Amino acid sequence: MKNKIQAAISALTLAALSLPALVSAQGFTIPAGTNLPTGGVQAIIISIMNWLLIVVGVFGVIGFVIAGILYLTSAGDETRIETAKKAMLYSIIGVIVALVGVVILQAAKNMLNASTSF
Repeated sequence: MKNKIQAAISALTLAALSLPALVSAQGFTIPAGTNLPTGGVQAIIISIMNWLLIVVGVFGVIGFVIAGILYLTSAGDETRIETAKKAMLYSIIGVIVALVGVVILQAAKNMLNASTSF
């Protein structure tokens, strides 16, 4: 039974991966008025990554504000102070990861476009 399920999953995966080549999707045009992205795969991936990095950055800043509130309301309790410090550290790491992601995304975009300007 397990082998049949694995064979079915493999067949479906192979069919899904080979479908674009079978239908010759190179000549397909997007109809007007659908609000679908018209750029290539690179532009779509870059816009998704930019959106995700913005979300991570916003959550990092919100987490930092919440950690600051936790720190201010700890009233000298050592466990709450440590919890607030850890939350601040994690939110700072989140913001740094988002900023590094933006830098890496821009560098990859410049490399893929064969751009020589910085």
